[in-house]
Amino acid sequence: MMPWIRLLLAAVIALGVAAVRPATAQSYPDRPIKLIVPLEAGGPVDTVARAAAKQLTERLKENVNVINRGGAAGMLGMREVMSAAPDGYTLAFGSSGTLAIAPALYGKENYDPSSLVPVALVAKLPHVLVVAPDLPVKSVKQLADYAKANPGKLNFGGALGMPPHLMGALFKEQAGLDVTFIPYKGAAPSMVDLLAGRTQFTFDALTVLYPLIVQGKVRPLAVINDRRWPQLPDVPTMVESGFPEFTMLPYLGVLAPPGTAQSIVDKLDAAINDSVATEEMKATLTKFSAFAQPGSAQDFAAYIKTSEPIWTKLVELSGASLR
Repeated sequence: MMPWIRLLLAAVIALGVAAVRPATAQSYPDRPIKLIVPLEAGGPVDTVARAAAKQLTERLKENVNVINRGGAAGMLGMREVMSAAPDGYTLAFGSSGTLAIAPALYGKENYDPSSLVPVALVAKLPHVLVVAPDLPVKSVKQLADYAKANPGKLNFGGALGMPPHLMGALFKEQAGLDVTFIPYKGAAPSMVDLLAGRTQFTFDALTVLYPLIVQGKVRPLAVINDRRWPQLPDVPTMVESGFPEFTMLPYLGVLAPPGTAQSIVDKLDAAINDSVATEEMKATLTKFSAFAQPGSAQDFAAYIKTSEPIWTKLVELSGASLR
């Protein structure tokens, strides 16, 4: 082939690629999107993800399909997104557990999700401190006083290295208590032992505890939030109860593979923010004792960055490690 022909072909190909790229960005999405939830189906996180996917499907005019990839503390699903093509068709429904706690537990040399591109924060999940109903305390101060009067006799439970464990460790340290952490595989077995009296208190998500509170099976002492929860207006916050550092909130949000174009991130961000503003989505979040947290992709990235050291510090305080 003559050299000038090769140059001409190269120029035509380059012009073709340049012409196609903007059209591809403008037409996104033109096929179904996978939203990877790195947990088993059926839990509160999965339910919120499915509600968000339904809203996104309506706005993007393409199916957003939730794919559950449970295993390895959420790392299996997150790694799938980390290695996916950066075309916006594979997304992660991440959380404080998979983005901040797991790296601290396993070590960033084993798992580091920081290369993922934050798209939008969807919701925050307030937690609550509860006690078994037969424990003779009705406030955080009374619980601390009771624990000090009965050193070594009170137990609290939760999944190793997860928010219930970390919050319990912080409470133990700040109140100067001699209490024992009992590890469980998840919230369900932890609640069984709390109701049976084998543990005496726990911190867990309102998504888990609110039904038990309403039924009178556990007694709420304080909400971990910067303000009182509307459905529990008489329950003070931990800050109001004398613990100013208790403001951490587990969160849920959407992330994209490394290298995803800003135009795609912006389109998804706008669609997600529109979604969480709908009455249907607000009702779903309220049902699961979560609240919508709209904002830009930059806001989400900043929140991840500022909250990561908090969770890392709590993991270190708890002594939990899975390396």
